[in-house]
Amino acid sequence: MKHFFAPLFFLIGFLSYGQDTTTVVTGKVLNAANDIPIENAHIVNLNQVKGAITSPEGDFEIPAAVNDTLYFSYLGFKPIRVRVTNDWLKYGVVKVKMTELGIALEEVVVSPIQLTGYLEIDAKNIPIYENYRYSISGLDKGYEGGDRSPGAVSKVLGAVFNPADALYNIFGKQPKQMRKLREMKQDDEIRQLLQSKFDRQTLMAVLQIDRMDIDEVLRRCNYSKDFINSANDLQILDAMSGCYEEYKVLNR
Repeated sequence: MKHFFAPLFFLIGFLSYGQDTTTVVTGKVLNAANDIPIENAHIVNLNQVKGAITSPEGDFEIPAAVNDTLYFSYLGFKPIRVRVTNDWLKYGVVKVKMTELGIALEEVVVSPIQLTGYLEIDAKNIPIYENYRYSISGLDKGYEGGDRSPGAVSKVLGAVFNPADALYNIFGKQPKQMRKLREMKQDDEIRQLLQSKFDRQTLMAVLQIDRMDIDEVLRRCNYSKDFINSANDLQILDAMSGCYEEYKVLNR
């Protein structure tokens, strides 16, 4: 019996050693041009769906294991992905340098509404957006998400009962992505990150889909073009998740 237990003990120890274990990695985010620390840069572990933010000195810490990919983003800088290596865990703090983007702002022409002083005429000139207002759990304010056209009701019902075409075409081949969608909603750091973002970059990185896929899901779920173009990334996340959860309930 002694000869049996000894090899088994070493085998269990070897397997445990070979498995990836999650720890906390630390680092500092710097501007590549001048090595100035970047405060409030966002970091997301794409594998574990955990978020973090840098301190005024550019420092951060985030749960990660070897081979996890960390996604760094900051307004005005090019997002980057960094893989966690054994050396990172061995030597501690790693400096991550982000490159600033040149942003050219296009000229915006504002066309003011010319009022005549006659109520009947002015009322016709003022644009009216007849979109429904939706409320999303976790947000203080609602947002518009559809119109009152004659086919709106049937579109809503069709979207609720049959968003599967878009959702399953996108997520069907990657079932883990829907789990990530739910995990993103539960992580406070990621929710705060997404609330200030409008570019969909973090959503695309975590869910491994492109911007066209996101827009298609929202259209199938009867969200208007106004909402798709103006909502922040947190609203987009909750809208996609809510549509999918409603479909699952009604499809049981």
